[in-house]
Amino acid sequence: MKNKLGIALLAFVVIITGSYILFNKLGGDNPVQISLVEKNPEPLTGIYYIGTPQDEKLKEAFEEIETQKSLHPGTFLHTIYEVEPAGKLDTMKVFIGLNQALSGEEFESRIFQEKQYLVAKIQSNKWVMPGPEIVKEQLMNFADSAKLTLTGIFIDKIITDNEVHVIAPVKD
Repeated sequence: MKNKLGIALLAFVVIITGSYILFNKLGGDNPVQISLVEKNPEPLTGIYYIGTPQDEKLKEAFEEIETQKSLHPGTFLHTIYEVEPAGKLDTMKVFIGLNQALSGEEFESRIFQEKQYLVAKIQSNKWVMPGPEIVKEQLMNFADSAKLTLTGIFIDKIITDNEVHVIAPVKD
């Protein structure tokens, strides 16, 4: 009986240790690096999507912007979730765009007048990356400690699958 309990305890310790090592290897312990940038956020051009998360039109909007991204090397995909859905059937409003001027009737521009912004740099595997609410909270805490007021807009700039920058414009 003691032998089985010892083996089970050892297996549990090995699994927990292995999970922690994997979590670390994937970048789960990487800190979110926040800094203040003294310039306007980049203007963006893209598509607004209003609908449910499962609508095929959302996928099509992302595919259109990904196509434009491939035609404009050096650009990055940006998203601004203006209304985030609480569930699969809730309505969302998201701007999907690039830091590049695009021509066409379907494209809209987002130009930011703010003279500075906070940027949170996140580098880790998408499976262990901190969630958006955690990053927003860290940005708001940083802003409070620096006596800055954020506009409430959070722009996700997708650098790679393992690197995301969250941009938060600061009110003038």
